[in-house]
Amino acid sequence: MAKLLLIQPPVQDFYDTDVRLQPIGLSFLKAALHKHLPMLTVKIIDAHHGHGKKTIPVPKELAYLKDYYAHPDKSPFCTFHHYYHFGASFEQIASWIKKEKPDVVGISCLFSPYYREALEVACVVKSVANIPVIVGGSHVSAHPQSMIESPYVDFAITGEGEKPLVEWMKVFLEGSSDYSCVPNLIYKQDGQVITNQKADNYLLDEIPMPDLSDFNPATYRYGKKPMAFVITSRSCPHRCSFCSVHQTFGFSYRRRSVPLVLEEIQARYHQGYRVFDFEDDNLTFYKKEMKELLLGIMRLFPKKDVELVAMNGISYLSLDDELLGLMKEAGFTHLNLALVSSDKSVRETTKRPHTLEKYLAIVEKAHALGLKITSYQILGLPSETLDSMIQTLSFNAKLPVLLGASPFYLTPNAPLARELNITSGANDIFKARLTAFATPSPHFTQDDIYTLFVTTRILNFMKGERVGTRYERGKMLLSRLLAEKTLFADTPLGFQPNTKFKYDVFKRVWDTLYDGQTQTQGRARDCTGNEINAR
Repeated sequence: MAKLLLIQPPVQDFYDTDVRLQPIGLSFLKAALHKHLPMLTVKIIDAHHGHGKKTIPVPKELAYLKDYYAHPDKSPFCTFHHYYHFGASFEQIASWIKKEKPDVVGISCLFSPYYREALEVACVVKSVANIPVIVGGSHVSAHPQSMIESPYVDFAITGEGEKPLVEWMKVFLEGSSDYSCVPNLIYKQDGQVITNQKADNYLLDEIPMPDLSDFNPATYRYGKKPMAFVITSRSCPHRCSFCSVHQTFGFSYRRRSVPLVLEEIQARYHQGYRVFDFEDDNLTFYKKEMKELLLGIMRLFPKKDVELVAMNGISYLSLDDELLGLMKEAGFTHLNLALVSSDKSVRETTKRPHTLEKYLAIVEKAHALGLKITSYQILGLPSETLDSMIQTLSFNAKLPVLLGASPFYLTPNAPLARELNITSGANDIFKARLTAFATPSPHFTQDDIYTLFVTTRILNFMKGERVGTRYERGKMLLSRLLAEKTLFADTPLGFQPNTKFKYDVFKRVWDTLYDGQTQTQGRARDCTGNEINAR
């Protein structure tokens, strides 16, 4: 009996969002393979989550960041310092390959800056076994040549992977080497790279619920509760120019039927999961179906012992008062909104069909319901100016939301890259990460973006609880910042000046803050306890 091993690779970066690492894509693949090829043995290995982290040297391409992350800062305004390998070592992965003795290995490559780690796993596979290696995932869809050109990769699947992988396995199990009929496949033959025609995937309701049988519910947690990912739809009806979702899922926005989603949630509950994170790219676009889903969840769990989150964010364009009320009643506690920018010209340039009036109405209603709101702003869009970014940051600082700052990075072959006629090389792909501050512009510098990034942490500190040692430390550092015009890092060797933080940029934000609200305490106050009333 043939065996397929599916691997989620480790990643290397300054930080890791470990709460959002359940390999849901691989779990969909396993479920589809079991449905169509029940004789095939499939196992998922998550080499990313649950294996700790190890400090490693900063790569030469990111050496310039040592000045930005110079100190092991323990203050409330800290960013990053060490560069880590998150997950199992490549030696450990090699030992797993030897133990499992698979006939084929599939490797997920979701995020462009971590494509090297995926290729290193492919190298490890080839070093211990003479078997085919297939890669897939969002990065493969965005930039397949960076993967298929590797001598350690035999096949690459672009777009959605269920049907292509099933069809590939059918050919493999038949003992054939003719893969010309497999849709969405790229492979090497006689020294040439062959790209097969694209075709539609299975209908969403024909794909079984993700198979999580290789995971212990205790492994993936939200706080202290086991958490399962849920995906109710694929793609997005919007066409934001900085987004690359359509490279994987196409332009057809599709939703799974509500009864099947409810069946999945109920099954996960019986497996021990108590938090459900909806990872859709646009969860609430179809309001009728979303309301039906929420009412179904309320019927299934009358004791209200489940929690709902949507950490991938929700488009405020599709929300209304009734939907927000149902979300709160069904178990949502937090709301992640993507404001992106308060500047109308920036929203128009990036093709976001959102308005500030709608955003303000949703924030007001969600806050009144007691939902904790985080609003995300992109820092450093090519079409934006420093003035525009400061405008957005100041605008949001006065609202009852926490500030989420996302330094812009250009995803390979995203619509914006094509509009700007930018071709991503290997270094560009590697730097396509939040921590790199890598996008140059005549309108702002890396220091500007870094300063605004840190400023959001200062403003969130102002919006937080004012108790404890950490608060007292932050209060003192903020007093020194305002008095000495220097931000200090709190390190084991004492207070060290942050030379990349631009006081003049910070002060431009600070001076706009009048009566900024907090999540818990009404008006924002400065470090002396007085209400903010900037000049």
